[in-house]
Amino acid sequence: MTPATHPKMTAVSITVDLAEDYTDIREQVAKLCQDFTGDYWRDLEKQPPSGSYPTAFIEALTAAGYLAALIPEEYGGAGLPVRGGAVILETINATGCSASPGHAQMYTMGTILRHGSKEQKEYYLPKIASGELRLQAFGVTEPTTGSDTTQIKTRADKQGTGYLINGQKVWTSRAAHSDLMLLLARTTPADQVAKRTHGLSTFLIDLTEAQKNGCEIQPIDALVNHNTTEVFFDNVPIPGDALIGEEGHGFRQILDGMNAERCLTASEAIGNGQYFTKRAVAYANERVVFGRPVGQNQGIQFPIAEAFAQLEAADLMVRKATALFDAGEDCGAEANMARLLSAQAAWNMGEACFSTFGGFAFAREYDIERKWREARLARTAPISPNLILSYIAQHVLGMPRSY
Repeated sequence: MTPATHPKMTAVSITVDLAEDYTDIREQVAKLCQDFTGDYWRDLEKQPPSGSYPTAFIEALTAAGYLAALIPEEYGGAGLPVRGGAVILETINATGCSASPGHAQMYTMGTILRHGSKEQKEYYLPKIASGELRLQAFGVTEPTTGSDTTQIKTRADKQGTGYLINGQKVWTSRAAHSDLMLLLARTTPADQVAKRTHGLSTFLIDLTEAQKNGCEIQPIDALVNHNTTEVFFDNVPIPGDALIGEEGHGFRQILDGMNAERCLTASEAIGNGQYFTKRAVAYANERVVFGRPVGQNQGIQFPIAEAFAQLEAADLMVRKATALFDAGEDCGAEANMARLLSAQAAWNMGEACFSTFGGFAFAREYDIERKWREARLARTAPISPNLILSYIAQHVLGMPRSY
């Protein structure tokens, strides 16, 4: 199948808003973020391992309803489309704050919304919307499987009316600060299924109860204050009603939420790029060396200008991806490309900003190195750029599967 005839290359009629959308929300989010200056975020990083969780910031976002933005109104949320959630996360990062400590709730709750039972939705979603229950932990990645999700070894074995969980998850951010975890585990051994994507199931587990019964959460001291952890399960019992949807269909359920995750985290990268742009341009105009602003030198101008062009192009792809998602159209290619391009653009602008500040970029008080580390993380997680490139090559361009 050639690119010209591949379904992803055909035109889909959507409207992409190129204006400054959700202006009121942008202004309100920016105003909230003013109370959480660089001092706040730097102080958190002084508390190892990996810093302290920004509880006050998350509570403020929750109280304002921003973390419940995508939860339907009937369950106590704002009922915004994914584009609305993307704007919230973008604006948070553009102010110099960090959206990542709260972003998982936006896309993990979608699995409950789309695949949960009526009882699960009615019980959990209002509590998540109000902040009574925190859903920030997403247990998928394992030490020996990495991005190859189909090879996970964590098991959920039937026991009576429930299950016993055994295994280990790694890079599970915010598990120590979450009441609930969305967990992917194997319910049918890999050698007993027709396809490797079969036999995986999704569970919504109570971490408070789990930690009383064989679950251990250990923090990982990392370069970025992401409050990430390892989670160990040793014969942890969970009730049968923790299962989301049909047993054995967990891979598709998780995959179903990935496009939203791609769109939302791509918007965070756009926000980081905007932050770097503002700081780089201001410093380039203010800093005088050899009797003139450093921004007068093309060696400073050109990297900033080029990165800005890349950032604007990436923003257009984010807008297209969210428009397709909200229209109910297939947006796998667009969401992945938005994620790839936004991470690259934010990193390039971060590099340009870092170079513009010179030695002062290393000084924590300027906050450049903190956001620079965030920008680098986007080149690694939640998905490797190489996996995105493989997806585009195979599913968009019709090339042979590479792995």
